[in-house]
Amino acid sequence: MRVLVTRPSEDAKNTAARLAQMGHSPLVSPLLEIKFREGSELSFDDVQAIVATSANGVRALVRRTDRRDLPIFAVGAQTAATARDAGFTDVKNADGDSIVLADAIAKWSKPENGILFHAAGNETAGKLSERLREHGFQFRRDVLYEIDPVQCLSRDAIEAMRDGKLDAVLLYSPRSAENFARCVQQADLTEMCRAFIAVCISEAAAKKIEAVPLREIRVAAHPSEDAMFDALQR
Repeated sequence: MRVLVTRPSEDAKNTAARLAQMGHSPLVSPLLEIKFREGSELSFDDVQAIVATSANGVRALVRRTDRRDLPIFAVGAQTAATARDAGFTDVKNADGDSIVLADAIAKWSKPENGILFHAAGNETAGKLSERLREHGFQFRRDVLYEIDPVQCLSRDAIEAMRDGKLDAVLLYSPRSAENFARCVQQADLTEMCRAFIAVCISEAAAKKIEAVPLREIRVAAHPSEDAMFDALQR
């Protein structure tokens, strides 16, 4: 299958490589751009662990500290792998979404052990902090990177759609899905979308493209890349 990968560039490389190993033909056109914030060395006074809800959170974190001794509580497999690659040795993987992560942290640790530090992006949802506070944890959220939508799809992606050579698009977040809908409308490609399927990481992402006349919208059974690949191939 010819599959459009819409993740930010760094993540898209890994996804494209996995798709190629599976026999697919990936086409990369990021819909979101990551911009890391500059700043002083981060302080971890009274912090018991770092909460990471994305691989980009880990990438932003290591730009601002040399410490690798704190535990990392990661939302999923890729975030956990990025933390290990960066040198963290105490890494736990919730393998879910922000709610699953918060509930897992309540099993992994205790509020009296100290503050939880969230290496966050500028548009991180508040469900994580709300859930952790319900569990009694003190929570500090530092915005370490920005997520901005790109203005248009790549030329190769546009040509593939116009030529009917695209079989699927992978959408990893509601924001990506929303920007995909805007980009195809802007490029006058809405009708071309009838030729291919969209695989979404969640129902929330799927809702953002309901107005796009795709051949089919599939939602991953679990908010992970593995589940998205399963949905792609079913």
